[in-house]
Amino acid sequence: MMDIERKQADLIDHFVKLASGQKGSALGSVIVEATSHPSLFAFSEILAVPSVAKLEGTENSVYLELLRLFAHGTWSEYKSNSGNLPQLVPDQVLKLKQLTVLTLAETNKVLLYDQLMLELDVTNVRELEDFLINDCMYVGIVRGKLDQLRRCFEVQFAGGRDLRPGQLGSMIQTLSNWLATSDNLLFSIQEKIKWADTMSELDKKHQKEVEDRAVEVKKSLSLKADVDFRGLEEIYSEPGGVMDYEEDRSRPKRRRHPIS
Repeated sequence: MMDIERKQADLIDHFVKLASGQKGSALGSVIVEATSHPSLFAFSEILAVPSVAKLEGTENSVYLELLRLFAHGTWSEYKSNSGNLPQLVPDQVLKLKQLTVLTLAETNKVLLYDQLMLELDVTNVRELEDFLINDCMYVGIVRGKLDQLRRCFEVQFAGGRDLRPGQLGSMIQTLSNWLATSDNLLFSIQEKIKWADTMSELDKKHQKEVEDRAVEVKKSLSLKADVDFRGLEEIYSEPGGVMDYEEDRSRPKRRRHPIS
C-alpha cells in the first residue's frame, strides 16, 4: 500500500505542475490525460490548481466538469449527463467504473452482484468477477472476497475517494464519533483488566488460605496420631498387661488331688 500511495503522490505532483503551466484547450488535454492514467485515483489537488478553476464559464468548462466527475462522480452519473460532457475514451470508462466501486464501498461492505452489474453496466457474473479481480483487487484499490453462492462481493478494504464539497464536516463528525467510541472501549477494557487483577488477587489469597488450612489439618492429624500411638505404647508396657498374662500362661499349674 505504501508503494501505491507514493506513486499516487508522485502522479498528483506531476499533473499539478503540468496543469499549472497550461490554459484553455491545452489544459483540457492535461485533464483527459490525468483522468485516463491507470494509476491515478485522486483529483482534488488538480481541481485546486488556479488555472483549472478559471475554466469555469469558458468554452472549455466541460473539462472542469469532467474532472469534477472523476473526483466525486460515478459511471451512472456520467450516463445521465453524458450529453454535456466530452465522450470518454476506454481508459476513462474503466477508471470511472473503478471509482464507482470505491464509492459503493464507502457505505456498504457487502456489495450485491445485481447492484454492481446495474451500476457498472455489466451483463453477466463472469464479466463482473473478472472486473473485480483484474481491474480492482489486482490493481490494489480494493481487497475482498467473492461469494458466488450469496452473489456478493465482501469488501475488506477500499481506497478512499476525494472529499465532495460539504463532506468534510460529516467526515469530522464521523471521526469524532469513532474517537469517542474508541475511548469508551479503551475505558471498558481497562476496567475489565482491573476487575481481572482484583479477582486474581482474591483467588490467590483464597488459595493461600486453603493451603494454610490444609497444613494446619495435617499437623493436627499428625499430632493426634502421635498421641494415639504413645497411648498404645503405655498400655502394652504397663505391669499386669499382656506380658504378665503371657507369663501367667507359661507358669506350671498346681494339680489338684481328686476327692476320694
